[in-house]
Amino acid sequence: MDVKKKFKQQVSMRMMFMLVIMGILFLLSVSGVFAQSGESTTVVTVSPDVQKFGLIAAAIAFGMGAIGAGIAISNVGAAAMGAIGEKPEIAGQALIFIALAEGLVVFGFITALMILGKV
Repeated sequence: MDVKKKFKQQVSMRMMFMLVIMGILFLLSVSGVFAQSGESTTVVTVSPDVQKFGLIAAAIAFGMGAIGAGIAISNVGAAAMGAIGEKPEIAGQALIFIALAEGLVVFGFITALMILGKV
């Protein structure tokens, strides 16, 4: 039991570290957007630094959505296959739950497109 507790603690610490890094990258990527001031009707060129962080933010949004969907599908898919093995008539319902987990990738992709539209 001690090994499981230690493993859970390590995973939670790594997730916390990853969330902090993602937050810092997010703040860096949007800082240039809020720094613009003044009225102008001309096309505003984006500095390479802002564009660089915007591309990183889009990659993180899509990547984390794909990783989250992979984790969700692995858990839901395993449970669904076990349930179908015991009760084959619920295969349609199990497929719906797997498709719901796959929706996470779509949300990440849409978020990445929205970020790229601003860069």
